[in-house]
Amino acid sequence: MARQLDITPLRSLVAVADAGGFHRAAADLRLSQSAVSQHIRRLERAIGTPVFEPDGRASRLTPAGTALLAEAREILAAHDAAVRRLTGPEGDPARFIIGATDHAADHILPPVVAALSRVSPGLEVTFRFDRTTPLNEAVDRGEVDLAVFITEASAQKGTLVGALPLVWCAAPGWSRPPGRQPVPVIAINAPCAIRSRALAALEQHGVPSKVIAEAAYLGGAVNAARAGLGVAALALAGPPPEGLVPVPGLPAVPPISLTARMRKGTDEAAAGIAVQVLHDTLATAAPARAG
Repeated sequence: MARQLDITPLRSLVAVADAGGFHRAAADLRLSQSAVSQHIRRLERAIGTPVFEPDGRASRLTPAGTALLAEAREILAAHDAAVRRLTGPEGDPARFIIGATDHAADHILPPVVAALSRVSPGLEVTFRFDRTTPLNEAVDRGEVDLAVFITEASAQKGTLVGALPLVWCAAPGWSRPPGRQPVPVIAINAPCAIRSRALAALEQHGVPSKVIAEAAYLGGAVNAARAGLGVAALALAGPPPEGLVPVPGLPAVPPISLTARMRKGTDEAAAGIAVQVLHDTLATAAPARAG
């Protein structure tokens, strides 16, 4: 098989050279440092020689790396110019559609958009928010390039990208009913993996509960919780939604994992970047804890 120089690793090489190091380049590209290192190793395998060499506590380009950097700048310039020509006013821009459940979307998706904007100029990223089954059906129909969904809610295989902590949340000032009165729970309509997991946690700890409000989607459940109707187990990658606070004293609910699945024939470079950023973002996500 002929050796190839892929666009994404070449962009990482230029970023490392311009930023003066792997750490700053990773921050500029909104990728992990390990991802940038992997890109450089791919280039080294492609040309058959090291691109960087140790220079004290830092690294510097080898002669081969210097030559490759010059080629990379020309290749990227030609590539980006072609993208601009093909996606100009007279043509539709290239699109990459991400389908996702809306759990923690406000925290995990912005880094994906930022990374794709940096490494794929001209790529228009759009989103579709839905539940797990419709998202996978959209992938099968070719309507979504990459779906991010709750792992246990689907039999479809994909790439595990991480897990979201599940945290009990309610309106400020909400308090648990006294004695053995059931805890009023707000949940998404069944079947819902988070709903099942939350109710199971209460049952396993002998806490009586009753679903007093149901919603088809997360927004309805959040609004019901804001209204003070009860408590909801939410998947968080940061602070709770505005108007809600973590609730102490209820049994912990195990985290829920997320899987990414790409459409056959989609832009694998864009999908790979999105999956890597999702993995890195979820690895560092930490929701607010009840005090």
